[in-house]
Parts: sequence; structure tokens; C-alpha cells
Amino acid sequence: MELFVPKDKVNDSPRNFVRHLGYAEHHDRHATAPSFTKRLSREFYPRYHLYYDERPDGLMLKLHLDQKRPSYEGSHAHSGEYDGAVVEREIARIKGLIGI
Repeated sequence: MELFVPKDKVNDSPRNFVRHLGYAEHHDRHATAPSFTKRLSREFYPRYHLYYDERPDGLMLKLHLDQKRPSYEGSHAHSGEYDGAVVEREIARIKGLIGI
């Protein structure tokens, strides 16, 4: 699911902005862009996984829910949800935090 955040709502660097939303930077040696995660419990999964695209007029946040780790060794694919009630609640939470 995507959420556009206008530039006037981004009061810090994109990295720090996302961290203020409760996300921790996730280091993946296979990733081509920075990503961030937020756990739903003490366990590593499920977790929210967020990427952003910096644009001249703001940030495009891209959010999905990782349900579990990749199914087999060598795979980067996971059981992810890109929409649905849980993802929609997190988008609503983020909107509330930034006032949009």
C-alpha cells in the first residue's frame, strides 16, 4: 500500500522522518534502496516493512506486512500482504501522526 506525504509534512531527513514514525532501519545486503521495519510483537515476524521514494514534492511511502521469513534457502520472497485491514490500520496510524 502506498501513502504520499507532502513535503511540508516531512520535517526532517526522510530517514529520520521514517524513524520518528516508529520504524528501524533494516539492512539487507540484497536491497537496492533503504528499507525500514516495525515489529508487531517481540518476534521478528510478522513485521511492517516500509520503503520510501523521495520526490521533489514529498515522500511516497510503500508499506507491506511481512508475515514470515522466506520459505526456502536462497529465496528472497516472503509471505507479504500489500493491503488488507492490518496494513490499512498502520497507514491510518501514520496519517494520524503526521496530520493528513
